[in-house]
Amino acid sequence: MLRKGSIAASMFWLSAAWLVLALVTTGVLLTDLYSRALDTTLTETLDFHVESLTGALLETGDPQSPDITLADPRFERPRSGWYWIIHDSDGALINLSTSVVGLDLPQLDMDDDAFGRSSGIVADPFGTQLRVVQRTVTLDGQGYRIAVSGNLTEMLKLVSDFRGQAFIVLGAVGIMLAAMSAFVARIALRPIARLSEAVEAVREGDSAEVSGTYPTEIAPLAEEVNELLRSNAQIIERARNQVGNLAHGLKTPIAVLRNEAAAKKGALADVVSSETEKMSNMVSTYLERARLAARTSVVGKKADATMIMLRMTRVMRKIHPNVTIAFQRPDASLPWFRGDEADLEEMAGNLLDNACKWSSGQVGVRLSAERGDKGTQLLVRIDDNGPGLSEADAQKVLRRGVRLDEKTPGTGLGLDIVKELVDVYGGSLELKRSQLGGLLVELRLPTARLGGLVRPQGN
Repeated sequence: MLRKGSIAASMFWLSAAWLVLALVTTGVLLTDLYSRALDTTLTETLDFHVESLTGALLETGDPQSPDITLADPRFERPRSGWYWIIHDSDGALINLSTSVVGLDLPQLDMDDDAFGRSSGIVADPFGTQLRVVQRTVTLDGQGYRIAVSGNLTEMLKLVSDFRGQAFIVLGAVGIMLAAMSAFVARIALRPIARLSEAVEAVREGDSAEVSGTYPTEIAPLAEEVNELLRSNAQIIERARNQVGNLAHGLKTPIAVLRNEAAAKKGALADVVSSETEKMSNMVSTYLERARLAARTSVVGKKADATMIMLRMTRVMRKIHPNVTIAFQRPDASLPWFRGDEADLEEMAGNLLDNACKWSSGQVGVRLSAERGDKGTQLLVRIDDNGPGLSEADAQKVLRRGVRLDEKTPGTGLGLDIVKELVDVYGGSLELKRSQLGGLLVELRLPTARLGGLVRPQGN
């Protein structure tokens, strides 16, 4: 099926428009040629009849002789449109065919050519169009004008019938050619569809590069895409190395300043200690952001969310043995997470760990697929039966380092790290009231295809 806006559809409609124009033009030209051929044949037939009458006139020597006749039976049938008449030089009627009896035919008002011949079109009293050929001959010094007419209306009807049949045939040919054009367009554009599937496979993580053999017209495009992927991987690798070098280069001087300030007393030492702490936090913040951005910029990664959540619930059950974690395992049709496995572990681990810390002994975990404006997304829902959060507190805890309860161990960076990762992947994070009485966390992330893998069974 040709989709609107596709190359195949554009080729089809352009071809169809050209076919319509070409076939209509062909039909008009064929009809005109056929009309000319019939008119030429009619004129030649009339010329032959004029010659026959001239021969009969010269043979009998009497223009009124009943032996002057034509064998064509149409000249015997009234109103047939096939008539012959002989006039003298004064215009008086001398002889005529049986078909003319009782009719007053108009004469041609045309001059003869060098051979004493003229031709034209008139109409009989019944409105029939006639093609007339007339010739002047001389017998015994007396001039006679012989006129023979043929039924032009019959010929025009043949032309009309031919035109209708021609356009029916050309229309059928046009439909077949249009179908062939659509078929050829689809066949010719199959390599582009294969290239699109190969690029999609790279994006979904099924392949590391665009593979396959393509025609010479699009083979360079496939190579450029692969080169772009290789260049992207190299740039990310260099960025990771630079981030690591920067972290190592900054942390050591900051640690030296912090230690020196701690060994001294006074206002200057306090200022240095306070500012180095800010510097350390700022360096950690931006290095973490750079690390996340570099890691999630790699094309073609995906992870099985079901297996990751199974693994995380096992870990959390060991870390929080007093908490009951209920994981509702989804069916095998659940799409995969399109991203790095470690990132999903970090997001899910932080959220699940917070739920266990704040719960009163009960935590629920659910995975599902949700369709929305951004297409199909992976929905991770984690809720607990703890104290929960107000709407204002829910917005506040997403800020870096903010903690509502200093008694609970932690740095306050967990939710903010999750938020950073969610933003990088173009997902969303919402904190709501749970039906268990505590906090409900809804995490939405992009999805990838299953990739043909089979998930193991069991918890």
